[in-house]
Amino acid sequence: MRAPLAYRAYVVLSVILLPFAAWIVTRKLRRAGVSALRAHERLGNASVQRPGGTLIWFHAASVGESLSVLALITRMSVLLPGAQFLITSGTATSAKLIADRMPPRAVHQYAPLDAPGPLKRFLKHWRPDAAVFVESELWPQMLRRTRATGATMALVNARLSDRSVASWAKRGALAAHVLDVFDLILTQNDAMAEAMVRMHAPAGRVARGQNLKSFAGPLPTDDDTLFEARAALGHRPVWVAASTHSGEEETVLAAHKLVMKDHPTAHLILVPRHPERGTEVLQRIADAGLAATRRTRGDTPGGAVYLADTLGELGNWFALTDVVFLGGSLRPIGGHNPFEVAQSGATVLSGNHVFNFAETFAAMEAAGAARLVADAQDLGQQVATLLSDDAARARACTAAEGFAKAETGKLDTIAGRLIKALELDHG
Repeated sequence: MRAPLAYRAYVVLSVILLPFAAWIVTRKLRRAGVSALRAHERLGNASVQRPGGTLIWFHAASVGESLSVLALITRMSVLLPGAQFLITSGTATSAKLIADRMPPRAVHQYAPLDAPGPLKRFLKHWRPDAAVFVESELWPQMLRRTRATGATMALVNARLSDRSVASWAKRGALAAHVLDVFDLILTQNDAMAEAMVRMHAPAGRVARGQNLKSFAGPLPTDDDTLFEARAALGHRPVWVAASTHSGEEETVLAAHKLVMKDHPTAHLILVPRHPERGTEVLQRIADAGLAATRRTRGDTPGGAVYLADTLGELGNWFALTDVVFLGGSLRPIGGHNPFEVAQSGATVLSGNHVFNFAETFAAMEAAGAARLVADAQDLGQQVATLLSDDAARARACTAAEGFAKAETGKLDTIAGRLIKALELDHG
């Protein structure tokens, strides 16, 4: 099949832009403390040798996507004891978190740029037998060139925005050329499965799968950090507002002031989605008239609010409470992953804007594991009620934990389906 004009034009453009893209991405990694050797993995230059035997390549964009497949890789490593695994991603943060939770027989590399040179070097070195792409990673050359090596391929946890779906659907020839590489496409929900077909994916290879973020497992915790935090907090009632975005902290802080009317010693652990906003958020806390301590200053929890403006420590804060509010939901951002909260044994509160996890929140609400709130008044009332009513809080936490365990039980089905589609059951 001859490549459509749009694809050929894209290839030419990628060659022209490669020097600029290479400079930008390697500079960004170097600024994040990544060595020059590893930063040049983005140009397809491997920093380690390829292991022998069957190699299965998983490619994810960043933190959430990367962590969502670790449990799946771990399960596949049990079902395929002779297989080796390569995980690629694009950010320094994702690389660090993957390194901390690396599955058996797996290695991480930074993903090659979507241009001929980097991809040729990458594929020549790694020679993957199968490739699995996560969520919205539809890089045209990466997909077509991988397929040309003879590797079997799958797209898992497929999720694209409405804008992306519409954009791909308008480019029918290009979309068909790109999506035809997949032997199996597993989407997060039925609506996404229908959207993939509208995008010209082969209908017979598209099916609803499972949101892989439900398999990620509890977030890691640090015993020393938890000991210090618990000693500082004593018996104070605690709730967490996690992954908040600009414009949401004001609502959360107003809610906390309402909570403190019923629980004067109540403590809020506020975890902004982007820690670099720490100074801005600290000012918001001061503007609300609340005393605060700050993680990046080396403080322990104290005052009315603890600003936890670091990465990779969310598991610690979840472990300190039974009540977690998830941000990205008071504004039309789409919400954040509720499975991490449920797996920690806490109940979930969220705003109404949860379209990225609509089916998940609907199921959790039905199970009594989550509640949606409209504004500061609603959020404050829900938190205060949960902190006051031990029995209701225990029921909500038990429901959340049960929901998480039920979802995790579906992992074997997904792993088996993937192994069969990628023809690894005989490899």
